[in-house]
Amino acid sequence: MDTLNSGDTAWMLTATALVLMMTIPGLALFYGGMVRKKNVLATLMQSFAICCLASVLWMVAGYSLAFTEGNAFIGGLDRLFLRGMGVDALSGTIPEALFMSFQGTFAIITPALITGAFAERMKFTAMLWFSGLWLLLVYAPVCHWVWGPGGFLAGDGVLDFAGGTVVHVNAGVAGLVAAMYLGKRHGYGRTHFAPHNLVLTVIGASMLWVGWFGFNAGSALAANGSAAMALAVTHIAAAAAGVSWMAVELAVDKKASVLGVVTGAVGGLVVITPAAGFVDPTGALIMGLIAGVVCWWGATKLKYLIGVDDSLDAFGVHGVGGLVGALLTGVFASEAIGGTAGGLEGNWAQVGHQAWGILATVLYAGALSWALLKGIDLAIGLRVTQDEEIEGLDLVLHGEAVP
Repeated sequence: MDTLNSGDTAWMLTATALVLMMTIPGLALFYGGMVRKKNVLATLMQSFAICCLASVLWMVAGYSLAFTEGNAFIGGLDRLFLRGMGVDALSGTIPEALFMSFQGTFAIITPALITGAFAERMKFTAMLWFSGLWLLLVYAPVCHWVWGPGGFLAGDGVLDFAGGTVVHVNAGVAGLVAAMYLGKRHGYGRTHFAPHNLVLTVIGASMLWVGWFGFNAGSALAANGSAAMALAVTHIAAAAAGVSWMAVELAVDKKASVLGVVTGAVGGLVVITPAAGFVDPTGALIMGLIAGVVCWWGATKLKYLIGVDDSLDAFGVHGVGGLVGALLTGVFASEAIGGTAGGLEGNWAQVGHQAWGILATVLYAGALSWALLKGIDLAIGLRVTQDEEIEGLDLVLHGEAVP
């Protein structure tokens, strides 16, 4: 019988606050600094509004669909409106209300990540509809597949400690589909869309880095050795990715950019996320070094190769990083750390399991995201007009502006 552990509870209370900080203000500032000045409030508003909306939807239905008994593809309805969740209800060694809240912070940041792909051109109301429906129809099912009771990807041996497929591949693919569906920003390719305030972006990236300790180490759901190792490898991978991104920029451009190094560190955090509870420090170092290179390519080369205006590199960093991280988890997983051997320990079949998890997530997230965008576009329209885009979303959508 499960019993409450005060140490585990204290750590998870802290981890929940850290992950919430990743979205507000972390992601809000990270994205807000990269857009043009006329769109900064609208960009901050997206993260804050999604935090509010996702929290309500998670309480009403999202948590139940993701984490209660149902079938292999979706949970049940036992916890609609969190009914039956009293103060004595436990999830392992922590209160179920705390587990629900911790997982709710993941449900907040995942749709918020998507907004980076279509920044500076989507209607606010359309963004709310898309984010809310996407949370219930895409995020909650994929979450159940990997982490919920009886989820089919978990049953197929897919490893995802803290959200490589559930969060980053899921959001990255949705962002790519959204950027393709909406089309490019007015003037894209002819006008230099310089970030208006990289100080905000550096502050936001720093908050993401700190908050990610709650994201990954908190996913151990206990104050134990697994949490400590997850924290250690998370920090190592982020630092290594920042170093490798700087090295690539120095080799290619002869200058290391501020935007580059902070984006590289975030890429390292993305890549280590699915592996945080399964790899040792050496594996994390190698994964981080790889992350800086592949996310540099995703953010600076890939979107131009495929002709997509991924405004703030949501797919280039989270999609590409999530894909690479999920696969490399199958390579570097250590039986001594997480109980499952990876390819380097002779279990190359694990790479196949990881590829299957990626494929299932890509196909589902891609198809459902496109369907949601199409439906919302037909109902209320997705994109602001060209004149509104030129004027700026702060004034057009919110009637406010930064002095």
